[in-house]
Amino acid sequence: MSTPLLKRILFATDFSDDALRAQEYAMYLATAWDATIDVLHVIEAPPASSGETDSILAVERARGEAGRRLEQVRDFMARSGLQVLVRQVLGNPLVQIGLAAREREVDLVVLGVQGRTNRLYGLIGATAERVVKESPCPVLAVPGLRAEVDRPIDTTPHVPIRNILAPLDFSAPSLDAVEYAIQIANGLGAKVTLMHVLEPVCYDLDCGLGVIEQEARKRDHWNQHLVELKEVITSYGLPAEVEISGGIPSEAILAGVLRHHADLIVMGTHGRRASQSAHSAAWRRRSCDGRIARC
Repeated sequence: MSTPLLKRILFATDFSDDALRAQEYAMYLATAWDATIDVLHVIEAPPASSGETDSILAVERARGEAGRRLEQVRDFMARSGLQVLVRQVLGNPLVQIGLAAREREVDLVVLGVQGRTNRLYGLIGATAERVVKESPCPVLAVPGLRAEVDRPIDTTPHVPIRNILAPLDFSAPSLDAVEYAIQIANGLGAKVTLMHVLEPVCYDLDCGLGVIEQEARKRDHWNQHLVELKEVITSYGLPAEVEISGGIPSEAILAGVLRHHADLIVMGTHGRRASQSAHSAAWRRRSCDGRIARC
């Protein structure tokens, strides 16, 4: 019997609206793989400029409120039949999330992108981005949907993942991410679109047709590799598409999200140099509907 892709999921929450949306994804994936969810809330210590007494009181108030909120999250998930463990810690969110991921040997970290700006609520946007880059395991970072801020989540999460976009530059990390995308798609019965972006090339006036023909051969070369990967995906009985796009990678990827109605983007964090900057830019452009998972 093969090992399940997800046995334990770490859901890091600050109780913000984005975290609420991320909670739906954590529950959705835990249900699909019958995984246990570890719910973690990190309280950041007040700034050193605060008086000692005020700091202690502020932390205690935050602990009490977090305890009540964690109980609500645990009870809500348990009603869906999920196995849940909750925990709150005091410290640096980036450090504590990384420690929890290692200590609990989790297979996936799930968190919201933006978070609160109040330090006592911990997880903020910058922290989320650093977790994505430094986590010991894949991370699913979920941007909230502003139109749904006031919508309470239901017992059955409405987050079906049907279309996965997997941008790749054929570096080892990007190929690892494609493999992960295939495993997710296989577990959920989702479609995978493989996408490679050819960056613009500047030609001078002295360039001949040979240079242009070389670019055409390059496109054919990468397209053939995409087709080979597509055949691997379809061998699992899954639908798949390939696309070669031109332009600035970050813009092309986000356009691909809309064009293919992607529910999830899966890509590596350490690809070729140009791709790394593209991934960072795509990460910051959180207006797209695709959820971003990075390995």
